[in-house]
This record gives sequence, structure tokens and C-alpha cells, in this order.
Amino acid sequence: MEGTANDEPRAKLQTERSRVKRRKQILIVDDDQEIREMLEITLLEEGYDVLSASDGEAALALLERNRPNLILLDMRMPVMDGWGFARAYASCPGPRAPILVMTAAVDAGTWAREVGACASVAKPFDLNRLLDSIAVHAGSPTGSSSASA
Repeated sequence: MEGTANDEPRAKLQTERSRVKRRKQILIVDDDQEIREMLEITLLEEGYDVLSASDGEAALALLERNRPNLILLDMRMPVMDGWGFARAYASCPGPRAPILVMTAAVDAGTWAREVGACASVAKPFDLNRLLDSIAVHAGSPTGSSSASA
């Protein structure tokens, strides 16, 4: 019976861990600091965990240690643009998060298809529409997800 007594605290801990849901994590990749900060504040208020990078190269470095549920990707950035990031990310091992393209370009939908993104949002964007798209592709902050990551 000693084994049962020792297993009881472990079972309680596992039950408690299963109740605590991991918050969904969003990676923002945009060279515009104001956009990054605004999105970060908004997403944190919505209950998401947030990572941010000012270019594709910095985003890839973050992905070495993190597995976000969704990536918000600007296409025109210095150092490594959205296309370069998407190509490099596609070759990364393991499951990949869906990419939502954010761009001021007229052909945002075409760019999104070219990089294999799940959706696109034109800049300047309506914040509520962006949040709706994030919820569709990443799921609610602590709820179920339609994303594979």
C-alpha cells in the first residue's frame, strides 16, 4: 500500500496540470515597431502569449526555442523579408504554425498563396477583423485550436 500513498500526490499533480491550459502563443513578425507594440498589447489583453521580431531572421531565432500557434507575418522587411522567412521556415523540422500575412500591398492574397499562408490581412487592418482571423487560425487563447502547431 505504500506505493499507493506515494502515487496519490503525483496523481493529484497530474490532474491539476491537466486543468491548467497552455495559452496560445502568437509570433508577430513586422519591422514597424508601432504595429508590433499595438498587436502585442492587444493580443496580451485578449489572453494570448506573444513573441515579436522585427525581421524574418530574428523570427527564425525565436523559433529555435518556441513553437507558436500562429505567425503574423509582414512581407516587406529589412534583413530577411516575408518570402525569405517563409522559405526558411518551410524547411524547419517539426510541425509548423500557420502563417497569416499582413501587408499593405494590393495583391496581399496572391502573396499569401505564394508563401503558403492560411490567410492575409491588408494594412491598414481593422483590428476586430484581425482578431477574428487569429481566433479562426490559432483558436481562442486557452481553448481548442484549428491549427496544427
